[in-house]
Amino acid sequence: MTPTPLQSPVPTPSIPQAQILFPAHNQQVLQGIIFDIEILASDPAGGVQRVELYVDEQLEQTSESNAEGLQDYRVTMNWFAKETGWHKFAVVAYRADGAASHPHIIALEVIPPG
Repeated sequence: MTPTPLQSPVPTPSIPQAQILFPAHNQQVLQGIIFDIEILASDPAGGVQRVELYVDEQLEQTSESNAEGLQDYRVTMNWFAKETGWHKFAVVAYRADGAASHPHIIALEVIPPG
């Protein structure tokens, strides 16, 4: 019996990556304040074009890069903490060809002041 040759794995094209650097997951923030959300998007192919921020699964903000071929794209967005309770934040990075990162998700709890 002749052994069946192993199939070579098909390389998976790299996709951009996105992460929320600040605030930390499960952090509490005070109701009624505007706070910064620091995001880092990267792409080994060097093509981060756009970053989107979603809050509770709704598109909140978009930031577009003015430069082409960015391997690392750091952006600060902000959000007004108006409703108490837990909120889900997700960021997605995109390349010019439309390839998207997997969402990076954190949860924050908005608490009433004092």
